[in-house]
Amino acid sequence: MEPVYTSVIGLARTLFAGQGLKFTLLGEDNVPRTGGAVVMMNHLSYMDFTYAGFPARKHKRLIRFMAKKEVFDNKISGPLMRAMKHIAVERGNGAASYRAAVDALKAGEIVGIFPEETISRSFELKSFKSGGVRMAKEAGVPILPMIIWGSQRVWTKGKPKRMGRTNTPITVAVGEPMHCDEALSPEENTERVKAVMKTMLDEIRAAYPKLSGSDLEFLPASMGGTAPTLEEAEAEDARVAAERRRKFVEKQREKRD
Repeated sequence: MEPVYTSVIGLARTLFAGQGLKFTLLGEDNVPRTGGAVVMMNHLSYMDFTYAGFPARKHKRLIRFMAKKEVFDNKISGPLMRAMKHIAVERGNGAASYRAAVDALKAGEIVGIFPEETISRSFELKSFKSGGVRMAKEAGVPILPMIIWGSQRVWTKGKPKRMGRTNTPITVAVGEPMHCDEALSPEENTERVKAVMKTMLDEIRAAYPKLSGSDLEFLPASMGGTAPTLEEAEAEDARVAAERRRKFVEKQREKRD
């Protein structure tokens, strides 16, 4: 029993019920009943990790997510994240978090990662990092491709929160477990996983209720929505990253002066 994690799940379910969120869970039986696995999931909103655990609950599994260290440094979320055995990722010190994730996988845990690293402003799949595949190969565990759709309508980057009763449909799907092809490089295996996730995403979006009016801002440009294109979104991400680096350098200079 993990009282903190199960209590948080209970509170989350109460919150989601109050919001009227309507979940469709697909592929729950693809989550292994025992043993380690790496969940690789697309990233659309700040709430994705809270929704991602639902398919695993059928077999009473818990997912240990890798999250940025700043979340662990927060006075409120930090103690909860540590109690739920999530894994902190510190910028510039990825080796430590990678090792912690591999150890957790070998111990039979399911570890969740967002291979895009950041929320996709375009709601399309961004480029993937290969860390998830490398971890799965080293630990000798399968990869579970997971897709979420609809969560961007609740709370995403650059948009106001919609945490009231919105009755938003959210679909979470788990694909069949995948194993690394030993003949391929980590980058090539990552592309294999991404291709499967792209197919899953297309199928889920096709079955999702049609969006119109102001909700078109949550639909990719490729589907007739008003969200930025993948290229426009990546340009904005690059601008934000550059500004973040500039501020960091300024702070370091101030400390030295």
